[in-house]
Amino acid sequence: MSEFKFFLITDTHYFAEKLGCRGEAYNDFMRYEQKCFAETQKINEAAFRFLNDTDLADTVLIAGDLSFNGEKESHLGFIELLKDLKAHGKRIFVITAGHDWNDHPFAFDETGRLEPEGTKREELFDLYYEYGFSDAIAVDKENLSYVAQLAPGLRLLALNNDGDCKKNHTYTARQIEWILRQTKKAREDGETLIAMSHYPLLPGVPLFGLLGGEVVMKNADFITTLLADEGVHLCFTGHMHNQAVNVKVTEKGNRFYDVCTGSLIGCPASMRLVTITDNDLVQLQTLPVPDFDWDMEGLSKDEYFKRQFDMMINTYLTSMRDDPDRFLRKLGVRDAADGVLNLVSKLGAYLNSATVGKVCRLFHTPCDESIKDMLFVDLARSLVRNAFTGNAPYVYGTPEYEAVMGVFGRMRPLFSVLNKTVKMNGKPVDMMELLEKTIGKYGLNDDNAAFRLK
Repeated sequence: MSEFKFFLITDTHYFAEKLGCRGEAYNDFMRYEQKCFAETQKINEAAFRFLNDTDLADTVLIAGDLSFNGEKESHLGFIELLKDLKAHGKRIFVITAGHDWNDHPFAFDETGRLEPEGTKREELFDLYYEYGFSDAIAVDKENLSYVAQLAPGLRLLALNNDGDCKKNHTYTARQIEWILRQTKKAREDGETLIAMSHYPLLPGVPLFGLLGGEVVMKNADFITTLLADEGVHLCFTGHMHNQAVNVKVTEKGNRFYDVCTGSLIGCPASMRLVTITDNDLVQLQTLPVPDFDWDMEGLSKDEYFKRQFDMMINTYLTSMRDDPDRFLRKLGVRDAADGVLNLVSKLGAYLNSATVGKVCRLFHTPCDESIKDMLFVDLARSLVRNAFTGNAPYVYGTPEYEAVMGVFGRMRPLFSVLNKTVKMNGKPVDMMELLEKTIGKYGLNDDNAAFRLK
């Protein structure tokens, strides 16, 4: 196959602004939100204008969560953008995901929370038929999945992973049988097969792997081994709104790359331009979301997205101190005892006032002069943000690495217990190694990488 280029975007979360995104209830919701909400229509319109006009590639892949939360009006508005993109000569291949179907989506105005018309999952096939299914060479309608010919010698395995349509975000047994038929057919036809699936198949950073099925697809270790050993060595994913490029090697020596891309509408707002050459060489280029029509209060576009992300982290940190019950409920812990709430509140009060130097002194570990007066919450916020923006910079030898890993080092007795009890993919973990490789990136560049599939 000759060189082939395409754009990859994900988590567009288009929201039809006329449904309502204002008022105090909206503001309260946004304090805990990573992505933008009111701005999403304008951001999507700007991104699609760029895709309409560019001659860098004429194919666009979109990896799920097309609407904000399944509002029917949002789907209809987003489809108008797809129609216009197609009219500009672009080929479009989408998959849907959990945010695209919902019986009870929401919006906001001055009166509070509203409930616009939702979308049923069984409606999605017809709604998006023209954007992947109609050009497919094989379709699994039940699982909203298909195979499309991207270029001579290159096929796309577009996989929806709604699973049981409840909490098991994975491929069903019947879907796996269908996948195996497609991989066999691709081998027989001499075709390279790449995949697109919404949920990550490898954790964006190692620590994410401990957080369960909302972060990495259930049974991901089994699925990645199956795909790699069947000849599918590359998958484009989203969902986590983070930039990440990771690789695993199966016991048979086959590589599997997961390329996760940030959401279009929240830090790190980005798109990817992908070039595949000779069926084997993949080159990734990250592009920023284009400028969009919005009052950003004097901030740059990047600062605006960062401010929203940081507000979310700040809210979690301050709610530990000020509203521990809500903080725990946001983490899925309900009806906590008064003693637990009091402990969380006291810990939150300490963390929101302590400097990095003070925390290091508490744990009797050195702290570089350059960061000793930094508020601990500022360091914590940057650690979380770096995990999402990719290429986390706190590698061995940096002051931040020495401080953070020094504190964690004092927790080795606890980690030694966790290492024996906590498992990832059925195997014991090394907590220190997970933490080290979460705060600092040592592998492939998360923004711009080049690698061979075999």
